Amino acid sequence: MQNKKSSPIKGKRARNSGNTQKNYTGKNNSGKDSKALYHKKSASDNVRTARKVQKVRKPEKSKSTPLAENAQYIQWFPGHMTRTKRQIQSDLKLVDAVAEIIDARLPQSSRNPDLDSLIGNKPRLILLNKCDLADPSATSKWVAYFRSKGIKTVELDCKSGKGIASFTNAVRDILSHKIEMWESKGMKNHSLRVMVVGIPNVGKSSFINRISKSTKAKVEDRPGVTRGNQWFTIDKNIELLDTPGVLWPKFDDQSVGEKLAFTGAVKDQIMDTEQLALRLLEYLKDNVNPVFSERFSLTDEELSLSPHELLAVIAAKRGMLISGGEPDTERAAVMVLDEFRAAKLGRITLELP
Repeated sequence: MQNKKSSPIKGKRARNSGNTQKNYTGKNNSGKDSKALYHKKSASDNVRTARKVQKVRKPEKSKSTPLAENAQYIQWFPGHMTRTKRQIQSDLKLVDAVAEIIDARLPQSSRNPDLDSLIGNKPRLILLNKCDLADPSATSKWVAYFRSKGIKTVELDCKSGKGIASFTNAVRDILSHKIEMWESKGMKNHSLRVMVVGIPNVGKSSFINRISKSTKAKVEDRPGVTRGNQWFTIDKNIELLDTPGVLWPKFDDQSVGEKLAFTGAVKDQIMDTEQLALRLLEYLKDNVNPVFSERFSLTDEELSLSPHELLAVIAAKRGMLISGGEPDTERAAVMVLDEFRAAKLGRITLELP
């Protein structure tokens, strides 16, 4: 495939600027540490970021996942998320069940552990969204896993509408005991109220718009768009309560925060975008799929390079160059993250049950 010179990337993320530098630590094929320098944000950007990101010493490495090593420390818990938690707790008395939407690419990391204590014994079902972006075989394993735990699970693809029709039956199934109780008292067609919860950018608004056949819920491919609770009527006796996405205050395993950042659940503006892309490439080159290597016409020799060298190769192949013919790795980093999030690098699931 012939590579053409790419036009500047515009839109979701502003590019980092400035001439200060920072080390990225990765691992080469021999298992030894390798370091490469790359451009860091300007001083003014760092000051703004420091107000949002709590910098502490690097936590102890976890053996739970290959991404746990060298993970970028990500910490983000804005004030509106604290308010959202309080609001969810307050509104639970208004609903009969909770629908938890999670990202099929990372079904474990995209579940807020605080929700278990918040929701308590309320009937719950899991909506495994964005299954069109995830590995189908991995999605099947996750569905089987959740069902083995006794949790009703529905696969969703809000773009095509896959799984949408199964939602109302799933709600009636988990609330069958309540429906029987109401009908025994002569209360037929009693409204079923369901709260929709999930972390930012898992597709809550897209799901509600699709199932309610409206565009009332604001949808953007970035976290933190839904700011207030909204009611939506679907079917003839089912109502949905939409809630803003809420993260939790601390990522005990830093690979969890990093995987969330890969998918866009954490704002790009609060982290080093280039380092994030390097970490993603570290995973992709160790878990190579044909779509990824073909997308950038990568040879086996190029796939054996360090993440920083590989990013430079990708930049050159896409014609992303700066003065002097040097590869523009900042632009390439943004492009790699965007293409991963759009499944242009393959349908990839980052964790298995």
